[in-house]
Amino acid sequence: MSSRVDALSRASEALQRLVRDIPDFPEPGVVFKDITPLLADPDGFAAVVEGLAQAGRDADGAVVVDKVVGMEARGFILAAPVALALGVGFVPVRKAGKLPHDTHQATYDLEYGSAVIELHRDSLQAGERVLLLDDVLATGGTARAAADLVGRCGAVPVGLAVLIELGFLPGRATVGDLPVSALLTV
Repeated sequence: MSSRVDALSRASEALQRLVRDIPDFPEPGVVFKDITPLLADPDGFAAVVEGLAQAGRDADGAVVVDKVVGMEARGFILAAPVALALGVGFVPVRKAGKLPHDTHQATYDLEYGSAVIELHRDSLQAGERVLLLDDVLATGGTARAAADLVGRCGAVPVGLAVLIELGFLPGRATVGDLPVSALLTV
C-alpha cells in the first residue's frame, strides 16, 4: 500500500509543479490545463504514468484490467505508456472519421461544444475489463461516451483515470457509478 501512496504523491507533486493554466483557450472563459511542460519532464511524466497505472491495479498491486482505452488526443499520450506499465493493450478512441475500420460512434457534449468519437468494433472483446484514461475530467461527456462505446463492444469499463479533475464541473455526476481516480482535483 505504501508504494501506491508514494506513486500517487509523486504524481500529484509533478502535476502541481509542471501543469500550467492558459486562460481563455480554446475560447474565452475556459482555463486550459497545459500538460506540455509535464510531458517534457521525464521524471514528472514517469511519475504521472505510474500514478495513473495505480487505477488499473488492486490494493496488492495486481493488474485488474485487460485494456487501457485512451481518448483523443491528450489521452493517447498518457494511456499508451500506462498500458505498457500495466502490461496490457492500448485502444484509442478517436474523433469521427479517423479510424479506418468498422466503428461504434457516440456524440457527446463538452464544456465548449459537442463532438463525436469512435471506437473500432473489434478492438475489445466481450468481458474484457477496461480502464478509461484521459487528461482532464471536466463535464464528463467524453468519458461517458467512451464508456458507452466500450459497453457496445461487450467489454466492461471498470474505472476512469485522469490527471486532473475539475471539481467545479459535473464530471463525476455525468460518469455515474464509474469509479474515478484523479491525480489532482482543482
